[in-house]
Amino acid sequence: MQGMSEREYAARVGLSRGAVQKAKTSGRLVLHPDGSIDPDKSDARRQASTDPSKQRQKMKPVPEAALSSVGETLRENGLGTLASGGTTFLQARTANEVLKAQERRLRLQKLKGDLIDRSRVTALVFRLARDERDGWINWPARAAALMAAELGVDVAAMQTVLEKHVRLHLSELADVRPEFR
Repeated sequence: MQGMSEREYAARVGLSRGAVQKAKTSGRLVLHPDGSIDPDKSDARRQASTDPSKQRQKMKPVPEAALSSVGETLRENGLGTLASGGTTFLQARTANEVLKAQERRLRLQKLKGDLIDRSRVTALVFRLARDERDGWINWPARAAALMAAELGVDVAAMQTVLEKHVRLHLSELADVRPEFR
């Protein structure tokens, strides 16, 4: 029966070739007469003789959302794209450092007062727009008498026409929705 080479066995069990050589030297692997490794018997012997607390934990797969976030960060900052085989450690670390730098910059801008809270801005814009609308709705009642006197027309008719056109204009303006990104 043909066994495995050190490299083949290392790839199979997820160890370095040096770790396999160390296990071979310490007698934790079962060898064939030709010096090749018997994989099934070696796995069993390693399992029995290895302290579970000293075993490396298998790495969990990286969530797709994290990978896409790394790729997006790299692209946004002109640092290239992800390798076709996935994210390299260097790319992930670079993306992490870029994100930390961006976070620090934002925190500093906020401390300086250059950045403001979105909800506060939205509330302020809403309040200003409502005050502006209320001012326009009340304007025909104040201006109708003066305009009617200048034109020599009925005050009530002037106010009705002004209110109609002001409300029409305000309804057009109501379609504008500010977006803060």
